[in-house]
Amino acid sequence: MVDRYQKLTASGPGALLARRLGLPRPEILERHRPGRPVLSGPVVVDGAEGGRLTGPLRELVASLPGAASGSAGSPASPGSPASPGSPGSPGSRNATAALVFDATGITDSGGLRALHDFFHPRIRSLAPCGRVVVLGTPPEAAGGVRQAVAQRALEGFVRSVGKELRRGATAHLLLVAPGAEDAVESTLRFALSARSAYVSGQVVRIGRPVEGTAAPADWERPLEGRTAVVTGAARGIGAVVAGTLARDGATVVCLDVPGQGGELRELAGRIGGDALELDITADGAADALAEHLSTRHGGVDVVVHNAGITRDKTLGRMDAARWDSVIAVNLTAVERLTERLLEAGDSGRPVLREGGRIVCTSSISGIAGNVGQTNYAASKAGLIGLVQALAPVVAGRGVTVNAVAPGFIETRMTAAVPLFVREAGRRMNSMKQGGQPVDVAEAVAYLASPGSGGVSGQVLRVCGQSLLGA
Repeated sequence: MVDRYQKLTASGPGALLARRLGLPRPEILERHRPGRPVLSGPVVVDGAEGGRLTGPLRELVASLPGAASGSAGSPASPGSPASPGSPGSPGSRNATAALVFDATGITDSGGLRALHDFFHPRIRSLAPCGRVVVLGTPPEAAGGVRQAVAQRALEGFVRSVGKELRRGATAHLLLVAPGAEDAVESTLRFALSARSAYVSGQVVRIGRPVEGTAAPADWERPLEGRTAVVTGAARGIGAVVAGTLARDGATVVCLDVPGQGGELRELAGRIGGDALELDITADGAADALAEHLSTRHGGVDVVVHNAGITRDKTLGRMDAARWDSVIAVNLTAVERLTERLLEAGDSGRPVLREGGRIVCTSSISGIAGNVGQTNYAASKAGLIGLVQALAPVVAGRGVTVNAVAPGFIETRMTAAVPLFVREAGRRMNSMKQGGQPVDVAEAVAYLASPGSGGVSGQVLRVCGQSLLGA
């Protein structure tokens, strides 16, 4: 779908008019393309005194594709990309691609001044579609009350920075548990790269990685040699998720209802995958899926529960059939399929292999609620409950369970929304625009990566930092 308002304000006359009237000017976001480096310019890395991540961060950032020579050094170095007194302007040759700060050394509220000291002289030098990344310690893992207070304060800081940034820039908070320092790379790559174009103001917790976590041999194709299944894959977000996982090296089983068979087979042929026509709510669907994955592929490594429907009405006007159908597709079927894929089959091994990844498609409706969607919001909140309850249960198998929660995404479904409601959905976020299906797909691919074993039991909002919910 074309956002005509964004297209207008990106033009010279439209930009001038928007500026004079004080109207929002949504940036054309930079998104990932195969072969594009993680970084697109200089990065400044520093940390509070005593931070446990500063040194490793400098080494890691310097090793990333596209990192400018010498960019990961002391921000106060003369002539460095964002040294005090020479902030530059967005889009200039001195503009900074990313500002990365290790806040793990902040042990009390007075130490929060280090955030101001680092970001105040540099934040205006951030390039369009630049990145702010702050790393801290989970408050519950802090060494005492004062440190826990200071580390919890980081969330308010980062969420506010995300709302202040302009020109498509984003902010991320990564809370790294003690002992999880070696599990940061996958998440940092995602946060710094164009893959996270529509993710901002979010908190990602990185814990000790599950058994078997390892950095992929090729970060461009991290799913090489793995098999994935995507439900609801025939169109919309599901089709883009399937294509993105295939791009990353996976053999993808594209699953959808028989009525979508033509589109499903076309997609599977295009991405070199396998089409499976199946109603996931039918009796025996879980067994049929397990049999297909076992027989055709010897098991599965990535399960993406993407299938979902809406049957909107306010509660007083919603009949039982609308309620039942949404809960059945969006939640009950996910429970049944997941349980079956985790059970030991005839071979004595579960269909979902050790080191597997489960990703559910939730929604910000499941976090903030929405008028006319009591059934849908309940089902999507239920998926969050599934993720949080199941993650610790399967961690011993090296399996992670996470969810993505899209906000307003430009799809056929949102194209049918009335104009004024659609425009409100597009503008009510820090990016002042709707997301694209590929934004959700990139988040799914990040969570599906073998390198993301330190991230489990979490919900990643893909909403441009929506003003709804947390």
